[in-house]
Amino acid sequence: MLCELDKAIIREIQEDIPLVSQPFLEIAHRLGISEEQLLQRIKFLQEKGYIRRFGAALRHREMGLKANPMIIMRVPEERIDEVGTKLASLDRVTHCYQRPMLPFLPYNLFVMIHAETKEECFVLAREMAELVGVGDYRLLFSEKELKKTSMRYFLEED
Repeated sequence: MLCELDKAIIREIQEDIPLVSQPFLEIAHRLGISEEQLLQRIKFLQEKGYIRRFGAALRHREMGLKANPMIIMRVPEERIDEVGTKLASLDRVTHCYQRPMLPFLPYNLFVMIHAETKEECFVLAREMAELVGVGDYRLLFSEKELKKTSMRYFLEED
């Protein structure tokens, strides 16, 4: 069972992390505990599986990266790990997933990239495909961003 401090920590860390040199110290001060206590509780919550991951979301559109396609590739099953690992290691790749092929979408590797223009995306996709030796790929561009928020827990009542 989570104690009130754990719930308060979860409420704090699901918000934007403060853009300061010691963000966890600032959060700890807001909670009235030491930075060491905060980090210990976060580690405990991770070990117990209450927190599965800790990440950052960049607002790529606000940074000028307005072309955001998912490159979908048909990769031979025996090469999927090799190709996926190589593409996932590239700086321009933000997401890389293996998915089952579907009759209406016969592609099994999905790779997200971000760039300033569509033209830049087509060039980058071609270079990536050549790098891994995959010829069957398509680019799916986002038309509209509908949601960019995570689930939120232990919110205070209004």
